[in-house]
Amino acid sequence: MKNRFIVLVCVIGFLFLFAGCCNSNRDGQVKYLFLFIGDGMGMAQINAAEVFATARSSSEITVTHLDFSAFPVTGLTTTHDAGSFITDSASAGTAIATGRKTLNGVINMDVGKTEKFKSIAEYAHEAGMKVGIVSTVTLNHATPACFYAQSPSRNDYYDIAVQLATSPFDYFGGGSIDQRRGRNNDQLDAAEIATANGFTYIDTIEGFNALKRGAGKVIAINPVLQDGGAMKYDIDRKPGELSLADFTRKGIELLENPKGFFMMVEGGKIDWASHANDAGAVIHDVLALDAAVRVAIEFAKKYPKETLIVVTGDHETGGMSIGFAGTHTDTAFDKIALQTRSFVAFNDEVLNPYKAHTAANNARLADLLPAINESFGIDFNSLSDVQKQAIEWAFQRSMGITHTRPFAEDRYLLYGWYEPLTVTLTQILNQTAGIGWTSYSHTGVPLPVFASGAQQALFGGYYDNTELFFKMAQAMQLKVD
Repeated sequence: MKNRFIVLVCVIGFLFLFAGCCNSNRDGQVKYLFLFIGDGMGMAQINAAEVFATARSSSEITVTHLDFSAFPVTGLTTTHDAGSFITDSASAGTAIATGRKTLNGVINMDVGKTEKFKSIAEYAHEAGMKVGIVSTVTLNHATPACFYAQSPSRNDYYDIAVQLATSPFDYFGGGSIDQRRGRNNDQLDAAEIATANGFTYIDTIEGFNALKRGAGKVIAINPVLQDGGAMKYDIDRKPGELSLADFTRKGIELLENPKGFFMMVEGGKIDWASHANDAGAVIHDVLALDAAVRVAIEFAKKYPKETLIVVTGDHETGGMSIGFAGTHTDTAFDKIALQTRSFVAFNDEVLNPYKAHTAANNARLADLLPAINESFGIDFNSLSDVQKQAIEWAFQRSMGITHTRPFAEDRYLLYGWYEPLTVTLTQILNQTAGIGWTSYSHTGVPLPVFASGAQQALFGGYYDNTELFFKMAQAMQLKVD
């Protein structure tokens, strides 16, 4: 009898333990999932922002972690696609959003460009959750498009814009819509299509501020744009202008509901600045992404058992490194704090106006030295002869003045697709600070993943980027094909 009693107690205890485990799993179901993607953001971009954050206030050799790099769970993903070890944003975005590999340039379709893939955002919508897509670049650019569109080419901007305009999703915010009226400006305006499909389309600060919960489907375009319709680099953003954090906060306000939401937030211009080897612009945009993550962290305090925040990149851009041959083991990140303009703003506000009003035979580098110092903190007279010569050659190239050096076939290796003078200035500033670059394109290095909140443990380890889709689906308990 005694033995039976002991067995009965053990069985009851087991049942309570089992029920507790089940309840724990159910309590851990994610209702609010934030996916932050730093386009082009590898560990070097993150670490540069961390070192910069310390160098602004201290000479101590230490690292100030960002809010997201201090998350309790860290993972690592491979990024190759179906045809290359170096991916682009379309194939990388497809992998993250759908769990499937494809080729560079293809959005949510197979390598044969016949089968269409469904994204994690679409699955979340079908499960009754609201969906928001935010990006600092144009909303029909590759990464945001991977969460709502299918296209054989990322360059089919108008077709992707129409898919955005007819999407059942609830909130799009950030940059503008590229080629709204088609490549030849002869198609029906995608904004008009969106309005006809129930979206409120706003592109003013007054309209943005007036948006409140219950507004319905919304497309909110930043009133201040730069660089082909994207939001400004954060280094160029003026007080009072909207930030990525503002669009994240507004998304929460519009999307919050008892059934939950999925929101993808992209810091897209980390990639663009890395392509141009502009470390100052990179760092400020990584910090802007971190500020947006802080908004999600504050929200998570409201629903700690139901909110998950995941931060990652889609690929690394530029081959950025903390270290340059000319500075050996030294760094001087405080020099980056002297930069006041991105490479784009310098072109728009300084170099292009000078080129427009100055004939090549009248052009003098000395004319631009005060603006160069104000924009990049570069004192020309303190530079080495090699650096001075590099700037002079680049100035002549930008002004269209012919000369024998550097050789024409080396132009891409020296300047990429960028203004020779501007990219040379950013490179010299970076090198002086102890930052190096290997490329004007993407690289194939693995990327970090940071996770915090319900089901965070899913994201630890070393795995392929396609696994992010399945981990998010598991966290939200979505039934996926």
